[in-house]
Amino acid sequence: MTKSETVTHSSVLHRDTRFVPKKAIGGKGSYIFLEDGTKFLDSTGGAAVSCLGHGHEEVSQAVIDQINKLPYCHTAFFGTEASEELATFLTESTGGKLSKLLVVNSGSEAVEAALKLARQYFVELPTPQLQRSRFIARKPSYHGVTLGALSVGGHMIRREPFEPILATNSSHVSPCYPYRGKKAGESDADYVARLAAELDAEFQRVGPENVCAFIAEPVVGAALGAVPALPGYFPAMKAICEKYGALFILDEIMCGMGRCGTLHAWEQEDVVPDIQTIGKGLGGGYAPVSGILISEKVVGALDKGTGVFRHGQTYQGHPIACAAALAVQKVIKRDNLLENVRNMGKYLEERLRGSLEQHPYVGDIRGKGLFWGIEFVKDKETKEPFSPDKGVAFLIQETGLKPEYGVSLYAANGTVDCMKGDHIILAPPYNISKEEIDIIVDTAVKVLDVVFAKVSAD
Repeated sequence: MTKSETVTHSSVLHRDTRFVPKKAIGGKGSYIFLEDGTKFLDSTGGAAVSCLGHGHEEVSQAVIDQINKLPYCHTAFFGTEASEELATFLTESTGGKLSKLLVVNSGSEAVEAALKLARQYFVELPTPQLQRSRFIARKPSYHGVTLGALSVGGHMIRREPFEPILATNSSHVSPCYPYRGKKAGESDADYVARLAAELDAEFQRVGPENVCAFIAEPVVGAALGAVPALPGYFPAMKAICEKYGALFILDEIMCGMGRCGTLHAWEQEDVVPDIQTIGKGLGGGYAPVSGILISEKVVGALDKGTGVFRHGQTYQGHPIACAAALAVQKVIKRDNLLENVRNMGKYLEERLRGSLEQHPYVGDIRGKGLFWGIEFVKDKETKEPFSPDKGVAFLIQETGLKPEYGVSLYAANGTVDCMKGDHIILAPPYNISKEEIDIIVDTAVKVLDVVFAKVSAD
């Protein structure tokens, strides 16, 4: 949506009540077709969702086949072949390290389920630990918009209007954000050790016996702009959780399901979570679908206890969602697309660094696989961000949406302290070509030139 759109009547509550976005009328591959004739290169997959691009006929047919077979049944009464096949596929993809799958509809719902399951785990233990009700997350993390997910998230601007109704059982530690977090002369290992000490101190502050879980994104998405952790960071975090008996939750809604070059982002981190959230690339946008993968330790506690996860939703395990996700995952595996993510990810990195590393307003380029962020600064030496009133990131996004550019550049602000700081994310489809990456980078450079000519002149 661009702020230059003419306001027309719409009965939809759009994201901005004062503007009506252009209509998308079709899509094929990496492109979306708009009603005004624009052929729009979806270089962000929406919000890192469209991992196979648009109009994939095989996936579409799988959805149609499931609709014709059985569009819906309630999981309190029945199971389905689609849900069983998807669960088998995904649990086997973890090498059995995670043994059960719960399918819901959105990332926020998956995080809600993960938080509730973490709490219930301690309730179900042979000797219940009922005092465990706290969560530790990171600043300025984003884990979803529903009240539980928003409460555990650390993005202050997103939280601000709802603070009076948010839960107060979460606290936050620093992220692993080397560009801004490392001290001068500090080694990576010393920085990781300092972050581990901070988490340990937070456990001590709130009472280690009171903590249900620590939750973090392996590669931070919207809140920081594709920031991966340093080697050794997550093993250090998990060790502290194990030291105090808390669960270790990894939120892979945005960075998982192949986005970073392995199906699960934690495969690159030398850790296994107790609970993992998945979404976005799970179903590639062909149906609303997300889920949680659960370790046998957590499942076993329920098995030996009540046997019931006290969390049910009307549309959980929806047959169409499961069929779409299964079809997407089978295509990724059959077509060896994770290798393409790794190869094209390296090429995207090379092109971004070659074209933008010396740009006077580009502070940092970071990411993994086909998940890359660019952070913008007013001063490269001091890393001073632009003033929020400049709206740099969203000006870049809106400029990219203009027909003469026709490219998505996923924008966010608050990178530095939830108020100041601008970044964009690129997250193209897993089957993207070199030629399309060239178009993305070359067009992004043109957009940045136009935007910063204007920003520097103001």
